[in-house]
Amino acid sequence: MRRLFPVTYETAVQGATGAAVPPGAPGARGADAADREWGLLELAEAYAYPQPGRTDGVRTPWLRANMVSTLDGAAQHEGKSQGISSAADMRIFGVLRALADVVLVGAETVRQEGYRPARARAEFAASREASGQGPAPAIAVVTAGLDLDFSLPLFTAPLVPTLILTGAAAAPDRVAAAGKAGAEVVFAGEGAGVDPARVVRALADRGLTRLLTEGGPRLLGQLVAAGVLDELCLTLSPTLTAGGAQRIAGGPSTEVPKRFELASLLEEAGFLFTRYRRS
Repeated sequence: MRRLFPVTYETAVQGATGAAVPPGAPGARGADAADREWGLLELAEAYAYPQPGRTDGVRTPWLRANMVSTLDGAAQHEGKSQGISSAADMRIFGVLRALADVVLVGAETVRQEGYRPARARAEFAASREASGQGPAPAIAVVTAGLDLDFSLPLFTAPLVPTLILTGAAAAPDRVAAAGKAGAEVVFAGEGAGVDPARVVRALADRGLTRLLTEGGPRLLGQLVAAGVLDELCLTLSPTLTAGGAQRIAGGPSTEVPKRFELASLLEEAGFLFTRYRRS
């Protein structure tokens, strides 16, 4: 990442690029941060999960999504997001993972993006330990058919066992194959697929309440439709692709559009790093 150029919220909403930040945070009004690179811990502070509420003594889960889109709405180029991303985008990607208890991802994205286990990062070891988190977030794969290669490192060599979220009607032989590979299978639906609300509850029941989803579009669309998404971190890439690439969220449209409010805005080299929260 080169530099993130922060400005006040008032300036940002008037159309300037930069960061909308609260008073006292890195980059707030009066701070001389416009001509330097933000460190990983500063980014972690800017993207910190909200203070947890509790229901019946149990920490309330918070589900955020991290996605990238071109100016014309494409969520990928030639099947992958890498071509529309940037070094700064990947830097924030790493920070968001370092803050999460679990990364929720659809099976198609696992196959297309070549997912590997999340890695431990020395820069966040102390903060994760202080928060009661493991060395790295677990990866939780949402799948109906369990059409996955269980010989991949994601299943055979993760720091934290990979979770498979599926429905109760999933094929028993595929469930057995997942368990044999070392994955933990979690049933979160009555049919072959999952119920998004049950996915969130199942993860929270395991103490995984800082939730991050990286899509893909089909999974994100299901989460949006179910009303369980709390926050969207969207990178707007200054690129145009045309073609028929998917948007960041797919599937049927919602009956009433979901309204989110701007929480923060960062800019580097024309890339906008937005963060929206459910209003």
